Amino acid sequence: MFGTVATTPARAKTSPKANATKKVNQKILDRSSEVLSRLKTIYGAPICELTHESAFQLLSATILSAQCTDARVNMVTPALFAEFPTAQKMSVADVSRVEELVRSTGFYATKAKNLVGMARNVMERFGGEVPSAIEDLVTLPGVGRKTANVLRSVVFDLPGLPVDTHVGRLSRRLGLTKEEDPVKVEYELNAMFDPKDWGGFSLRLILHGRRVCDAKKPKCDVCELADICPSSEMPYGKLKQTKKAK
Repeated sequence: MFGTVATTPARAKTSPKANATKKVNQKILDRSSEVLSRLKTIYGAPICELTHESAFQLLSATILSAQCTDARVNMVTPALFAEFPTAQKMSVADVSRVEELVRSTGFYATKAKNLVGMARNVMERFGGEVPSAIEDLVTLPGVGRKTANVLRSVVFDLPGLPVDTHVGRLSRRLGLTKEEDPVKVEYELNAMFDPKDWGGFSLRLILHGRRVCDAKKPKCDVCELADICPSSEMPYGKLKQTKKAK
């Protein structure tokens, strides 16, 4: 779900220019505010759809979700966590056994190696506790900014806006950004919302992407954002008529 499979630990430092806050066009700012307001109404309190009972388990599940559906990951993790429920257990796991358990998620060799390497790093460098700082998280094997932001927003209740394929696609369709690079999209969106809303905005946009705004066949005729979406296939006047007819 959350992008590509990381094969090496990401660098902790980011370019100062990339992290700079851009001044947002007022029209886009107004639209982003309305989008967030409507998504809150539609989806209420969002939840992460990856099943987990701890920060370590969510981190593991998110690593597995790279180029894989949450539904598939949730089919795999019960058996995985039954054998390796903690960083301590995973850190001494036989990689070949982990490969067997995660095979159906794809890229299983790399993912298994990353899971064991991540757990070892957590044990050796962080005393067995998954770190919450993004600068620390992205140094773990298999962990990039998207995964780090998932952990921060879901289990640590800290600012973090994960940009997966859904968030990137919908943000561009809604005219909130023109950027293609996920990190650049993240920084542009961060400038539009209060930090406390970053994680919730991402989760709700992911849900909307799965249920309504499909990559190939977006359901613009039933989309509650159609009248403010520059990419909508349905003119606002027709949308209003459709709503009255219901």
